[in-house]
Amino acid sequence: MPEDSPAPFALNAEQTPLTEAAAEDLVHGICFKTGPPRLLGAELEWLVLDAERPWLPLPPERLTAAHAAARALPLNSRLTVEPGGQLELSSAPADSLTACLDGLRADLTAVRGALHGQGLVLRGLGQDPRTPLDRLLASPRYDAMETYFDRTGPAGRAMMRSSASVQVCVDAGHEEPGPLGHGRRWHLAHLLGAVLVAVFANSPGRGDGPYRGWRCARQGIWSDIDPRRALAPPLAAEPRAGWVRHALDTEVMCVRAPGDGPWTVPSGLSFRDWLRAGPRTGAGRRPTAEDLEYHLTTLFPPVRPRGHLELRMIDAQPGEDGWLVPVALVHALFDDPGAAETAYRAVKALADAYGSQCAPRNPLWRTAARSGLADPELRTAAAVCFRAAAEALPRLGAGREVQDAVGAFAERYVRRGRCPADDAEDAAGAGAGGRAGAAGRSVKAHATATAGSGTGEHRRRPTAAKGPRP
Repeated sequence: MPEDSPAPFALNAEQTPLTEAAAEDLVHGICFKTGPPRLLGAELEWLVLDAERPWLPLPPERLTAAHAAARALPLNSRLTVEPGGQLELSSAPADSLTACLDGLRADLTAVRGALHGQGLVLRGLGQDPRTPLDRLLASPRYDAMETYFDRTGPAGRAMMRSSASVQVCVDAGHEEPGPLGHGRRWHLAHLLGAVLVAVFANSPGRGDGPYRGWRCARQGIWSDIDPRRALAPPLAAEPRAGWVRHALDTEVMCVRAPGDGPWTVPSGLSFRDWLRAGPRTGAGRRPTAEDLEYHLTTLFPPVRPRGHLELRMIDAQPGEDGWLVPVALVHALFDDPGAAETAYRAVKALADAYGSQCAPRNPLWRTAARSGLADPELRTAAAVCFRAAAEALPRLGAGREVQDAVGAFAERYVRRGRCPADDAEDAAGAGAGGRAGAAGRSVKAHATATAGSGTGEHRRRPTAAKGPRP
């Protein structure tokens, strides 16, 4: 969701106002750091629930105590807290899949142990059905963010307070063309991204809201937070040029103030407008390079270039180790040349459905979020990708346990045209009625349906680390 909190802002005389040309050069230079793909990272977000009564929201003081217990642990991953109290672990950049997974699993074991002593558990679910949820974190950043998102409806608050994902970070790739070139990987990420939404959909839409019946309601919420902020650039554009235009033409979310004062939340002001008009915009001053770097952290497209590529479209997964399947799958399909070529050929068949509209608001991504693998074209592409990954993982040094986990997921879901959200739906239908109401049944049903389905949760360079999220 949001990102980790930025360093305190202090305006000083040494911060030179940017020109428009300098801003374009800066974004152009930092969005794709090319070279041989070698690093991998993952960021895992989790809901924190009461072990005995998971359908009840936790009191703020109990969540705060849980966060303090987790922060006191000697972890290798970076631990942060999202505005609604979700816990996030961001791995260090790893030079192998095994190193990435082992580091996260060790840290997750420690965090789960600390929470167990407080009667709490981590749950992998893309969207928390317990509503309404309060915002736990108060800061100028989150106050401004909520003010900004409230202008366009309730999706922003839902995203901040109750969403959770598995994000996978891979290197941008070579400068030159080819299966591991950055241009090919950029296109692969956006076409494959719809397949990943469908395969790992785990946030079933419920009630009478706008996402009723969707397999991935979280994706719908993200696409609705803002007219432009969560969109990808046009896929037909050259990756760097397209991202530069997109970044500068997106609205400024907020203008930071020195110290602890409230941040300004302008209306309809793009960063390019701010560069051109400066103080006349109501921002009170001209933007600096630091402002631009902060602005980039407030952009939430499904694939975000941060030097490396950050894939942000995957729902949090059920089970203790369910998260390792998307991490292993993405690594195989991006970093093994043979698997990358096979995956690209498979998802190119989806290009017509992608069309000229930007993800996640085009027909392909909408179908993935609504239908999951019930859509035959997405199911076919997913099956090809899982077969390619199964062949690639031994070449990449993946252990037997990881290979078995990916195979078990393919058997349980992909070959049957199902996704994790279908399990929760089945369990909810079988257990309708009862004291907890719809939201309670949703959380309890999900816990029951996925209890055994784990298949078997600073920016440093590519990878793992996370960029912001709201």
